[in-house]
Formats: sequence, structure tokens, C-alpha cells
Amino acid sequence: MSAFTPVTSLEGLVQAALNLVGNGVMPKVAIARSAEGFVLRAGVEAYERGVAEPILIGDVEETQRIADERGLDISRFQAIHITDDEQAVAEAVRLFREGEAQLIMKGLVPTATLLKAVLNKKTGVPHPSRILSHVGVFESPIDGRLMIMTDPGVNITPSLQRKVDILKNALDVARKLGIHKPRAAILAATEKINYPAMPATLDGDILTKMARQGEFGDARVLGPLSLDIAVSKDAAATKQFDDPVAGNADILLTPNIEAGNILYKSLTTLSGCTMAAVVVGSRVPVVVPSRGDSDASKFHSIALASLLAHRSSA
Repeated sequence: MSAFTPVTSLEGLVQAALNLVGNGVMPKVAIARSAEGFVLRAGVEAYERGVAEPILIGDVEETQRIADERGLDISRFQAIHITDDEQAVAEAVRLFREGEAQLIMKGLVPTATLLKAVLNKKTGVPHPSRILSHVGVFESPIDGRLMIMTDPGVNITPSLQRKVDILKNALDVARKLGIHKPRAAILAATEKINYPAMPATLDGDILTKMARQGEFGDARVLGPLSLDIAVSKDAAATKQFDDPVAGNADILLTPNIEAGNILYKSLTTLSGCTMAAVVVGSRVPVVVPSRGDSDASKFHSIALASLLAHRSSA
């Protein structure tokens, strides 16, 4: 059984993060660079709801001006004046390494600059054996279950070995959310192997066989699998697809960043899903919000990062 209490909704995710605070000392999130209205609003909400306290790294005067324009009180937060992108992300990583911050969040800096700093072997916080990957946690529009999708934002055209690591990262997130025996669907356009025309179908088959050999621990993995069969019991029954993953997937692993990005934005824009999203694979979950993400998504992303960070050290 999972060692962690199951999280079954985004509100449950927030409550789990709040329960970690306990003695009133909130985890601190280092924001590199902070002069960005949407990120500031998420940081203030996180603080007001007791989830995390921002450390603002950036142009202090510009940050204050933007906060004033939006009616945000940032007077309570530590502010560090750094205007250079690389220096700002280096400071965020330093704060984490020295225990002054427990989370890192992207502000105005390019995502690549931030992740490069995290992965730096000498000054960063890399995981000894993993790559970085992007995960999104959302409530299924079909039945409200908490689900995970990956990778819509980091790995462009992952090789089979990278998909192994992406899947391991997602399974790690699932287990920290208290999902017992996580079920992962390796998505493709068809359930039949069609190689070399559709390489993702062969990858799905290989990952399924690796799972049967115990590569992913106590998890069920099935691929290649079309999206409808992965998430809909009705579709699985109609197509006579009988497997514990079919219609019950906890994790959706997409073939590449294009498919992942399209699925992510379909869920958030067409279905109106709130997405809690972080980059995982290092020793610190990194919040990398998109300007297109809603305020709710940015806030829940901080809550997710807080929960994952705490349960990683448990």
C-alpha cells in the first residue's frame, strides 16, 4: 500500500498541502524573476491560503510597481534585487540548496534558463538518475478522478529510454499523491503496433512488456492505447478492450511534446480543467507556469509542488 494518504481532488491537494504546515511555518518558494503580474498573484494567494510564502527575486522596484497596479500586498515578503536572468535563477537554486527555500518557481526568466540552472552538476539540484519532465495533475472531466498527464512541456521527441524516465517520474508523482498501484496508459493513435510509421506504438508495447517484468514496480502499464480507451469505460467496453488500465488510467503518457501540449491545452481551454503542473525529476519540484494558465492553475501548481517536496523528504 502507498505510505501516503490518498489525494482525490484538487481541493484535497490544497488541504494536504495545508496539513503539512502544522506549526504555521510555511514552505518558501523562490520566484525567479518576480516582476510578473500573474505569478505575483499566485504567490500572494498561496501565502494568504497558507500554502507557501514567496521570496521575490528580481527588479524590486518593477515588482512593487506591478503589485501596486494589481492591488497586491507584497510588503510581507523577502525581496532580493537581481535583474539578470541567469543570476536570478542561480540565486533561486542557491536558496534551495542552502535550505532557505523549499520550492522554485519561474517568473519572467525563460524556462530553459531555469531548468539549466537546476540541472547544473556543480551548482544545481539534479536527481542522480532521472531526467526532468513536466507533469500536469487534473480532475477528469468524465468522472472527476484525479489524473496525471505527461509530458506537455519539456521533452520534445523522447526516445524509448527517455519515456522510461518520464514514466518513472509520473509514477513517483502518483505514489506521492497516494495512488495505490498506479495505472499508466502509453498513448498512441491506435492500439495496434504500426512500426516504423508510428514509432509510439512500438514504444507502448515495449513499455508494457517492461512493466510485466517488474521495471516499474507495483504499477500497471498498458500501451499502445488510444485516449478514448484509456479514459472512458464506455469506449473500452464498446471496443471490447478488457484490461485494468482501460477506462481507468491514472497516468496519460503522450508520444511527444506536440501531442502532450495539445492534450494539456485541450483540457484547460476546451474542457475548462484546472491544471496543477510542475517539472519533476530533480530534488526540487519546479513550478513553471504558462501565461495562458489560469490563476487557479498557478495556485494549485504551488500547492502540488509543496506536497511533492514534503513527501519526497518524508
